[in-house]
Amino acid sequence: MRVLLDEHLDRRLRNDFGVEFDVITVEYRGWKGAQNGTLLRLAALEFDAFVTMDRGIEHEQAWQTLDLAIVLVSAKTNRYADLKPLIPIIQRVLGNIAPGQLVLIS
Repeated sequence: MRVLLDEHLDRRLRNDFGVEFDVITVEYRGWKGAQNGTLLRLAALEFDAFVTMDRGIEHEQAWQTLDLAIVLVSAKTNRYADLKPLIPIIQRVLGNIAPGQLVLIS
């Protein structure tokens, strides 16, 4: 499964996913600074899922129409130490999520 990590998530997280996940960061892909709508449309062309902490996506974007699953993470901060413990939950969700779905993890 190809997964895109939003630019505000610690890039070290990509190493914590299992081998069944090909995880790339927004910055590595060259999309840093792209607005949410543009970013989601680009992501849907190349990725199966998008992992973010941006709560605006849930309410502002037409994510339901895209061929992309979204995992919305809620944590104390976006620091690696606060997000790393959520990786097993994110992995389970990614294993069951479908395009056009958004799942909130906290």
